Amino acid sequence: MKYMILLYGNPAAEPAYGTAEFEKMMAEFAAVSAKLVADGVLDSGEGLQGVETATSLRIRGGKVETMDGPFAETKEHLGGYYVVDVPDLDAALRYAKIMPPAHWGTVEVRPLMDYNPAGK
Repeated sequence: MKYMILLYGNPAAEPAYGTAEFEKMMAEFAAVSAKLVADGVLDSGEGLQGVETATSLRIRGGKVETMDGPFAETKEHLGGYYVVDVPDLDAALRYAKIMPPAHWGTVEVRPLMDYNPAGK
Protein backbone atom coordinates (compact mmCIF):
# COMPACT_ATOMS: atom_id res chain seq x y z
CA MET A 1 0.00 0.00 0.00
CA LYS A 2 1.32 3.43 -0.87
CA TYR A 3 1.04 6.31 1.56
CA MET A 4 1.95 9.95 1.09
CA ILE A 5 3.65 11.54 4.06
CA LEU A 6 2.98 15.27 3.77
CA LEU A 7 5.28 17.63 5.66
CA TYR A 8 3.80 20.89 6.94
CA GLY A 9 5.55 23.59 8.89
CA ASN A 10 5.31 27.21 9.88
CA PRO A 11 8.29 28.92 8.23
CA ALA A 12 8.61 31.17 11.29
CA ALA A 13 9.08 28.11 13.53
CA GLU A 14 11.58 26.28 11.30
CA PRO A 15 15.32 26.58 11.77
CA ALA A 16 16.72 29.59 9.88
CA TYR A 17 18.79 28.95 6.76
CA GLY A 18 22.52 29.07 7.44
CA THR A 19 22.29 28.26 11.15
CA ALA A 20 23.62 25.19 12.92
CA GLU A 21 20.00 24.19 13.61
CA PHE A 22 19.24 24.33 9.89
CA GLU A 23 22.25 22.15 9.09
CA LYS A 24 21.11 19.68 11.78
CA MET A 25 17.61 19.58 10.26
CA MET A 26 19.02 18.94 6.78
CA ALA A 27 21.20 16.12 8.16
CA GLU A 28 18.06 14.65 9.77
CA PHE A 29 16.23 14.77 6.42
CA ALA A 30 19.20 13.07 4.74
CA ALA A 31 19.16 10.35 7.43
CA VAL A 32 15.40 9.83 7.02
CA SER A 33 15.77 9.57 3.24
CA ALA A 34 18.65 7.11 3.61
CA LYS A 35 16.59 4.98 6.01
CA LEU A 36 13.62 4.90 3.63
CA VAL A 37 15.93 3.80 0.81
CA ALA A 38 17.71 1.22 2.99
CA ASP A 39 14.36 -0.19 4.15
CA GLY A 40 13.21 -0.44 0.51
CA VAL A 41 10.04 1.59 1.07
CA LEU A 42 10.81 4.91 -0.67
CA ASP A 43 8.77 5.45 -3.83
CA SER A 44 9.47 9.18 -4.24
CA GLY A 45 9.81 12.41 -2.33
CA GLU A 46 10.79 16.02 -2.77
CA GLY A 47 10.82 19.34 -1.02
CA LEU A 48 8.70 22.13 -2.42
CA GLN A 49 9.67 25.71 -3.12
CA GLY A 50 8.01 28.34 -0.93
CA VAL A 51 4.33 29.20 -1.15
CA GLU A 52 5.25 32.52 -2.73
CA THR A 53 6.14 30.55 -5.89
CA ALA A 54 2.74 28.82 -6.08
CA THR A 55 0.11 29.47 -8.73
CA SER A 56 -3.43 28.27 -8.08
CA LEU A 57 -5.93 27.51 -10.83
CA ARG A 58 -9.68 27.11 -10.86
CA ILE A 59 -12.42 27.16 -13.47
CA ARG A 60 -15.55 29.17 -12.72
CA GLY A 61 -18.34 29.67 -15.22
CA GLY A 62 -16.18 28.08 -17.92
CA LYS A 63 -13.35 30.59 -17.41
CA VAL A 64 -9.90 29.66 -16.17
CA GLU A 65 -8.70 31.80 -13.29
CA THR A 66 -5.13 31.73 -12.04
CA MET A 67 -3.93 33.32 -8.83
CA ASP A 68 -0.45 33.86 -7.45
CA GLY A 69 0.21 32.06 -4.22
CA PRO A 70 -1.59 29.29 -2.43
CA PHE A 71 -5.36 29.14 -2.36
CA ALA A 72 -5.66 28.66 1.40
CA GLU A 73 -4.11 31.05 3.90
CA THR A 74 -2.58 29.03 6.70
CA LYS A 75 0.27 29.35 9.17
CA GLU A 76 1.62 25.95 8.20
CA HIS A 77 2.71 25.41 4.61
CA LEU A 78 3.17 22.18 2.70
CA GLY A 79 6.95 21.96 2.41
CA GLY A 80 7.47 18.54 0.90
CA TYR A 81 6.43 14.94 0.81
CA TYR A 82 7.52 11.33 0.73
CA VAL A 83 5.63 8.47 -0.91
CA VAL A 84 6.30 5.17 0.83
CA ASP A 85 5.19 1.67 -0.13
CA VAL A 86 4.53 -0.18 3.14
CA PRO A 87 2.20 -2.94 4.32
CA ASP A 88 -0.20 -0.77 6.35
CA LEU A 89 -0.94 2.52 8.12
CA ASP A 90 0.98 1.48 11.23
CA ALA A 91 4.13 1.07 9.14
CA ALA A 92 3.55 4.45 7.45
CA LEU A 93 3.12 6.09 10.86
CA ARG A 94 6.41 4.60 12.08
CA TYR A 95 8.15 6.47 9.26
CA ALA A 96 6.07 9.62 9.75
CA LYS A 97 7.20 9.96 13.36
CA ILE A 98 10.88 10.22 12.33
CA MET A 99 10.22 13.18 10.01
CA PRO A 100 11.90 16.35 11.32
CA PRO A 101 8.77 18.56 10.91
CA ALA A 102 6.97 16.38 13.47
CA HIS A 103 8.85 18.46 16.08
CA TRP A 104 7.70 21.91 14.94
CA GLY A 105 4.95 21.36 12.36
CA THR A 106 2.53 18.65 11.28
CA VAL A 107 3.09 15.40 9.43
CA GLU A 108 0.01 14.08 7.61
CA VAL A 109 -0.19 10.49 6.40
CA ARG A 110 -2.69 9.69 3.68
CA PRO A 111 -3.18 6.52 1.60
CA LEU A 112 -2.92 6.95 -2.16
CA MET A 113 -5.76 5.82 -4.37
CA ASP A 114 -4.96 2.76 -6.48
CA TYR A 115 -6.75 2.98 -9.81
CA ASN A 116 -4.88 0.02 -11.28
CA PRO A 117 -6.65 -3.35 -11.17
CA ALA A 118 -4.73 -6.03 -9.25
CA GLY A 119 -2.07 -7.73 -11.30
CA LYS A 120 -1.81 -5.05 -14.01
